[in-house]
Amino acid sequence: MVGKKKSSSRIREQQAKPSVAETQAQAQIQAQTQNVTDARPPEADGMAAEQSNANINGGVNGDAQKTSPEEDPEISGDGTEVINSDGYLEQHREYFKQRYAHFKRWVKVIDENEGGIDKFSQGYKEFGLHVTAEGVRYREWAPGAREASLVGDFNGWDVNANPMERNEYGVWETVVANTASGEVAIAHGSRIKVTFVSGNGERIYRLPAWSTYVVQDLSKSPIYEAVFYNPPNKYQFKHKKQEPDTDLRIYEAHVGISSPEARVATYKEFTRDMLPMIKDLGYNAVQLMAVMEHAYYASFGYQVTSFFAPSSRYGEPDDLRELVDTAHSLGLSVFLDVVHSHACNNVEDGLNQFDGTDHCYFHEGGLGRHELWNSRLFNYGQHEVLRFLLSNLRYWMDEFGFDGFRFDGVTSMMYKHHGIAYGFSGDYNEYFTGNTDEDAVVYLMLANYMSHKVYGRLVTVAEDVSGMPALCRPVSEGGVGFDYRLTMSIPDMWIKLLKEKRDEDWDMSHIAHQLTNRRYQERAITYSESHDQALVGDKTLAFWLMDKEMYSNMSDLTPLTPAIERGMALHKMIRLVTCGLGGEGYLTFEGNEFGHPEWLDFPRAGNGSSFHYARRQFNLVRDGMLRYKYLYAFDKAMMELEAEHRWLSAHDQWVTLKHEGDKVLAFERGGLVWIFNFHPTQSYADYRVGVAWPGKYTVALATDDTRFLGQGRIDGNVAHFSTPMEWNARPNYIQVYLPARTAVVLRHD
Repeated sequence: MVGKKKSSSRIREQQAKPSVAETQAQAQIQAQTQNVTDARPPEADGMAAEQSNANINGGVNGDAQKTSPEEDPEISGDGTEVINSDGYLEQHREYFKQRYAHFKRWVKVIDENEGGIDKFSQGYKEFGLHVTAEGVRYREWAPGAREASLVGDFNGWDVNANPMERNEYGVWETVVANTASGEVAIAHGSRIKVTFVSGNGERIYRLPAWSTYVVQDLSKSPIYEAVFYNPPNKYQFKHKKQEPDTDLRIYEAHVGISSPEARVATYKEFTRDMLPMIKDLGYNAVQLMAVMEHAYYASFGYQVTSFFAPSSRYGEPDDLRELVDTAHSLGLSVFLDVVHSHACNNVEDGLNQFDGTDHCYFHEGGLGRHELWNSRLFNYGQHEVLRFLLSNLRYWMDEFGFDGFRFDGVTSMMYKHHGIAYGFSGDYNEYFTGNTDEDAVVYLMLANYMSHKVYGRLVTVAEDVSGMPALCRPVSEGGVGFDYRLTMSIPDMWIKLLKEKRDEDWDMSHIAHQLTNRRYQERAITYSESHDQALVGDKTLAFWLMDKEMYSNMSDLTPLTPAIERGMALHKMIRLVTCGLGGEGYLTFEGNEFGHPEWLDFPRAGNGSSFHYARRQFNLVRDGMLRYKYLYAFDKAMMELEAEHRWLSAHDQWVTLKHEGDKVLAFERGGLVWIFNFHPTQSYADYRVGVAWPGKYTVALATDDTRFLGQGRIDGNVAHFSTPMEWNARPNYIQVYLPARTAVVLRHD
């Protein structure tokens, strides 16, 4: 989300802009590369085309099996099939043809020069440091550098000990030979860096771009150091990957805050404490935030410095492998919150000015900077940037077993204005004009095409606030290829209602419209609140509802005050109606399922580096005397009901009733009838609701149940029988008792 990183960027002293000499040197390199890349489209000019050993040494691997785009039935069309699902796209037919042709040109280039997108996206096996029979091989792309060498503890940081050779594509390589006894010359856990002589003659030191493990010692410096990770006994996966369910119930979590203690929690603690709880609640997927290494903890993981390194704050890479493997053993899929929308501005331990130039992985000048986030923006039209990012996805799936991705900041990627101070009205011209960054959109198409082609049943979720049409239609049709988008307007609606409207002024039609306002045939992950709503400057839903009384009246030994009773009731109703009507998947952020109080605030200069709010107080729900346990029990019951009836993937959604005076909302979905009475004071006896199916109806779930701190006014043993008379445009009706501020879900027997 665009706004959430406003206060998360980290500012360090940066190097100066490229000198004239540096610019000229880079121009010469690009001119040299142009001579060997005539077969590539304009967007690939100046980029490397190597993947195999033969390619890296110069030239195309002639033995690679190639498949032209026309031979792949998935992408044999012209990208206009999406228009069949949305007639409003017809006026933009030529745009979709042009975009699809752009996508197919890249597929063709990759096929012809790299042996296909499968091989191309495994760059992590060729670049970075790898142990071979001869020694440790190191490869790095740094086209703007004049000289390069690998240095570290292993060679006393001698810049002359292990020089690197450069090929015509700007790829540098060296091999650190094994010792005389055949041992690996670089010790596991020892520090390493790459040093370049830049185009203007300056010697610079960088962390390898493909580093898999970097560490930080804040007692010495905030700057990360790269570590050669080669454990003698690498973790071996014991369980098969978990194919994601069609009814996704996602538990969003941040490893570091997953403890009530004021410190950084670990992968092992998350495996031990959190995974069993997530399984108990009934969720079937875990979405992990802030895994990709980020120098600044308070960035919430959105200022990535090392893209291939799991954050060492929480433990070693093998600890993360164990976490994912254990989740799979419990039947849980694991998704990674991946940040390819931008990169941290850091130079010494990030990608910024990696080879001494202003660009390399990024656009040059202002085009390569996100002013709001103080970060760098990738050049998605560069060959090697595509290799880096696509391989990054493969790395997390192959090496750690992740089952899918939530792509952060998709709105920022897809538009040249990055969504900054831009309000989307829904006019289709906003999506398919000069505002769109086609290189970025095509990268997302390539990412989804590769991921689904290689892994099949894998999930990709887009964080997009713009409502881009066809974002979640298959690439084969001309869509961008995501499986889901986040319903980002729904949590905003709830917060706005709580902040600006009295309960009796809530608009049932507005609520129903917001919950159902989704693009046809494009699935969405819905939620009433995520990490965005918990960040400092905002509050959790529970805190908006109950505020300071959460400090004094959440014990069973204290009176059930009106504020607590209202808050508990609406907290359950908001989550239930959102889950029932809001999308094709559901998400909660850790702790919010039981009404976590307060907000999230990471240690930073502005709060005295305090961890007080950088934790999740699971001790609250484990305390049998506190009322948080009732919200936990309700969330569990809601997830169990979804697992039984699977309404998230059902196609029978029908809003039956939106009564503004009564404040009643009713709908059908998943073979269930859902009835909500949002009125703060009025209860209704024998309230008539139209239903589709004749026969007997019984209570499947009631928010007023005493096990959820309700008053028990809805008798779960009472059956409701339909009357064959049209009501609410349905062929039958039933009559039910609707207490104030309650909801009931009925099953048809």
